[in-house]
Amino acid sequence: MFFQLLQTSYQTLHLSSPVRAQMKCHRSDLAMFLIVSCVTYSVCLSVFQPALLKAIFNVDPDEVRSLVFKKEDVNVQDNEKRTPLHAAAYLGDAEIIELLILSGVFKCGFDVLSYCYSCFACDVGARVNAKDNKWLTPLHRAVASCSEEAVQVLLKHSADVNARDKNWQTPLHVAAANKAVRCAEALVPLLSNVNVSDRAGRTALHHAAFSGHLEMVRLLLSRGANINAFDKKDRRAIHWAAYMGHMEVVKLLVSHGAEVTCKDKKAYTPLHAAASSGMISVVKYLLDLGVDMNEPNAYGNTPLHVACYNGQDVVVNELIECGANVNQVNEKGFAPLHFTAASRHGALCLELLVGNGADVNIKSKDGKTPLHMTAIHGRFSRSQAIIQNGAEIDCEDKNGNTPLHIAARYGHELLINTLITNGADTAKRGVHGMFPLHLAALSGFSDCCRKLLSSGFDIDTPDDFGRTCLHAAAAGGNLECLNLLLNTGADFNRKDSFGRTPLHYAAANCNYQCLFALVGSGANVNELDKRGCTPLHYAAASDADGKCLEYLLRNDANPGIRDNQGYNAVHYASAYGHRLCLELLMETSGTDILNDSDVRAPVSPLHLAAYHGHHQALEVLVQSLLDLDVRTAQGHTPLDLAAFKGHVECVDVLINQGASILVKDYTLKRTPIHAAATNGHSECLRLLIGNADLQSAVDIQDGIGQTPLMLSVLGGHTECVYSLINKGANVDAKDKRGRTALHRGAVTGHEECVEALLQHNASFMVRDCRGRSPVHLAAACGHVGVLGGLLHAAQSVVTIPVITDHQGYTPLHWACYNGHDTCVEVLLEQELFHKTEGNTFSPLHCAVINDNEGAAEMLIDTLSPAIVNSTDSKNRTPLHAAAFTDHVECLQLLLGHNAQVNCVDAGGKTPLMMAAENGQTNAVEVLVSSAKADLTLQDANKNTALHLACSKGHETSALLILEKITDRNLINSTSAALQTPLHVAAKNGLTVVVQELLAKGASVLAVDENGYTPALACAPNKDVADCLALILATMMPVSPGGGAVPSLTFSAINHYTSPSKSVTFDSLPMLRSDHSSYCNYNSIGRHDGFYKDDELNDSDSETY
Repeated sequence: MFFQLLQTSYQTLHLSSPVRAQMKCHRSDLAMFLIVSCVTYSVCLSVFQPALLKAIFNVDPDEVRSLVFKKEDVNVQDNEKRTPLHAAAYLGDAEIIELLILSGVFKCGFDVLSYCYSCFACDVGARVNAKDNKWLTPLHRAVASCSEEAVQVLLKHSADVNARDKNWQTPLHVAAANKAVRCAEALVPLLSNVNVSDRAGRTALHHAAFSGHLEMVRLLLSRGANINAFDKKDRRAIHWAAYMGHMEVVKLLVSHGAEVTCKDKKAYTPLHAAASSGMISVVKYLLDLGVDMNEPNAYGNTPLHVACYNGQDVVVNELIECGANVNQVNEKGFAPLHFTAASRHGALCLELLVGNGADVNIKSKDGKTPLHMTAIHGRFSRSQAIIQNGAEIDCEDKNGNTPLHIAARYGHELLINTLITNGADTAKRGVHGMFPLHLAALSGFSDCCRKLLSSGFDIDTPDDFGRTCLHAAAAGGNLECLNLLLNTGADFNRKDSFGRTPLHYAAANCNYQCLFALVGSGANVNELDKRGCTPLHYAAASDADGKCLEYLLRNDANPGIRDNQGYNAVHYASAYGHRLCLELLMETSGTDILNDSDVRAPVSPLHLAAYHGHHQALEVLVQSLLDLDVRTAQGHTPLDLAAFKGHVECVDVLINQGASILVKDYTLKRTPIHAAATNGHSECLRLLIGNADLQSAVDIQDGIGQTPLMLSVLGGHTECVYSLINKGANVDAKDKRGRTALHRGAVTGHEECVEALLQHNASFMVRDCRGRSPVHLAAACGHVGVLGGLLHAAQSVVTIPVITDHQGYTPLHWACYNGHDTCVEVLLEQELFHKTEGNTFSPLHCAVINDNEGAAEMLIDTLSPAIVNSTDSKNRTPLHAAAFTDHVECLQLLLGHNAQVNCVDAGGKTPLMMAAENGQTNAVEVLVSSAKADLTLQDANKNTALHLACSKGHETSALLILEKITDRNLINSTSAALQTPLHVAAKNGLTVVVQELLAKGASVLAVDENGYTPALACAPNKDVADCLALILATMMPVSPGGGAVPSLTFSAINHYTSPSKSVTFDSLPMLRSDHSSYCNYNSIGRHDGFYKDDELNDSDSETY
């Protein structure tokens, strides 16, 4: 559809939402009673003859009383769970209702007048709140019948006023829909809320407004009904009243404050609703209230759009007279005239619009004019009216199609005649350069073709792709169009830009009659297109029943012709699984076509059928092929491809015909068993293993030593894992890197696979080439479920050594480094991991260096706060690590547990020095401000934190340290090279730092070991410094102290570097769980799910 149909949506509500649709007495079936209920019950009476029900419908209370005394079951249910009380309530017979409810009293012989409600000796009477299949109670029935007396009796006997049916409608909803005002008056006092909504979100007021019950609406409003309550589509009572044209209800709602401009979820206003259904009185009333007549909905449609589409000419006239914009467009650029042109009932609306200035040539966003719309929908008379009012005949849409193209596409012959009569250009090109005749022929409208041909069109004129009208007719498949063109002289041997003749198109689309006609006209059945394909190739690919292919073969089509890739018709039939075509080809050509020595084709027909799962085609092929193990360039056999794709029937066919199971491909050295295991095809796997000659087939290895079990675990294929284990697969088999299936399960986190391996005693302690066990990998990858399973299995071992890899790292190191808190928690529950063995770069170091605060906190709480001062091989504490990486939260955590703020490493550096040297300003601020770090300490090269900050050009860090320094001696402290912080700051161009140092009393005459002052330290190299010294010596022959200028030694002065060896921080290499290469069967890269050994550091990595 081109537009949103407001009327349709409102009609939907009309049919489904109000209770009247179920319960309006004498108009619809109240689930069982209304109109059809009596018939239904009469049928039941004639078949089952329930005496009580018969008496009820005969309105015979004496008979009912007699039957009750005879202990007739008053709660008997029919097949829709309706009871006699439902029937009595439907009839509104209060006396019978009373008799049924009090039936228990009659059965025990009590007088009704002396009946005591607390008498437990009596049998139970009719259930007042019994529900039928639609959850309707007798109270719903009585209200629907507008029987006040029946309602009063039911209420007296505690009928549930809040009972809901399957549409969540209460008796009040029913009353509102059926104008049962007196019933509603009896119900409302017993309700706590009159605004209860049904399943569609509608209140009783919605139903009353929809049904036009003025008195009911007035009652509900007087009892507190929310006038602006909206349903699940945000529609209010005024929407429904306006749509149904209930003028008095609309006025009443407006007088009580209803919003006349309210919008539903799709932005329809009450004016839209009234306009859609043609309620002119409501439209006039709303316009008199001043509502905006040009207000768009969510689709940009105004009330005028909606009225035009629904053919509401009276409303259209009113809106136009009130000044509605006749050329306003919606979100898709459609004006009201577009809607009128497309509508079934828009003729009068069109006259009104055109007569009031509507633009007949206005275009939508896709370039369609109103004339295009008439062409789409075949509105003949409206097209004439638009043309008479100045419409452009050959206007184009965005695809270049004119109205004539559109009319030809949809086969509107009369409209075509009108357009041609009015001068439409039959030779104008549209989409892809096609003419109207192309589109008519393609769609199979012979009368339209005849009409277009009569205008003198050149029949062999091609489109942008070189296709003539005959190509289009052959593709469309209409024989009458094809014969018409052939008889008019169309060239049946004409080729398009792809080298295809009309016969190619007929064959490709399985248009047998067209193919028959073209061949009969002399078309060449062996004509090649630019891909080297004949019509037979296309027929083999598309003709499932083989009719076209058989006809071509009978007319000397050559099945041995190969296309440019080396494929013949057998390849195409195999790829598409056309068994009948294959049988015909085999019958015509014999086995020679399959065993042809020409091997230009990349794959054989057998490969194509196996890969695409065409087992019936395979059955034909294997009867004629000599070699079932024919290979592709990568070494894949047909069985390999069938197993990889999981085509069980194909695997079965090939195995039964003797295809080799253990043959390996050329690249990954995998067998069909590996292929099935990789993709989790358990049925194929069972077939292959069950038919393998060797028991060792279940553990056969690929090029990197992977067994089918490893690949199954890697892909998480639990069923395959169990199948392989049950067949005797070795659960501890290793690949060339020493990794088992359990290693793979630990990396991928497939818990069910790991559980299966552990159940069959797989070793959780086995180490790979880097000394890592499955426990290491599970912890590193954060698979807590797998880790828990492995640790549980470890409990069966009496003594478990501390698990360390070749770098000395334990699983706890890995879990902490990667921040897997849950894994850390599980590991710390084991006493084994409370030991401080392994790499001295402790788990706490690992946690803080990667800002894993949660893991760090668990370590401290579980092991002891003392670990915050543990040191690694270079004497660095976790505080050094946190300062180095600027992880403030971890830094504060460590300091909060009394970490030594002034501890030094092997190079004499404190955490503050570490942070300052690396420009970690946040860490510097915490250490100098909160932790009160000692700023006077020096490292092995006598550098203070200030020296180090300046040496690396970290201005902010230097300023933070300077802010806390008041001692002039510290300002002028010298390093091993006798350089002060001023030397270093000046050399690195730290202007603000130099300014601050001078303000704090830094000496400008201090000299370093080369005799250079801070001023000379600014020189970029030794020669410049020497020149500068000479100039200064000439300018100032006497020093400020009165002595001679000190002798200068012109030794080399390079940029400042730390005199000590660059120190490093042990970091743990990151084990990634990227194992996608396992799942890419055709990939030639690594397929063990692990990184290359050279991607992981074997020794302590130096990170600073």
